[in-house]
Amino acid sequence: MTTRIRRYIETDTGHRVPNHKSKCRHMHGHRYRFEAEIEGDVVQDPGVSDEGMLMDFSDVSEILTVYVHDVVDHAFVVYEHDEQARSALKMMDSDHRTVVVPFVPTAENLAKWAFEQVEPHIKSAYGNRLRLVAMHVRETPKSIASWHA
Repeated sequence: MTTRIRRYIETDTGHRVPNHKSKCRHMHGHRYRFEAEIEGDVVQDPGVSDEGMLMDFSDVSEILTVYVHDVVDHAFVVYEHDEQARSALKMMDSDHRTVVVPFVPTAENLAKWAFEQVEPHIKSAYGNRLRLVAMHVRETPKSIASWHA
């Protein structure tokens, strides 16, 4: 039997959905929550730091911070083929944080992107078969998208 844990980080990130039929086609931002769901066996090795845990929550936070938060927090995520938005963003200060991606930056696509950034870094130090099983992205309090392995 396996155990699952979840840990999240939050970012303030801008985006737009260029072909959207409604207001999401406009530049705007969200307080995103990126939540990693990890599965494995609880560490049973006596005396080790992670004894009784799947993975230390602070280790999960560090991975989420480095590979998601520090990339998109206070940045504008823009689709590589969204020429209008890219042109407007080029007029910003040279230190403006623009992240160009090969997909329309919807919550669904950001969940998959975040999963792909985090998954290689979820490693078992104690042979407890850790694996990232899902990345959940909350775009608004009522809107959540998930990508599952």
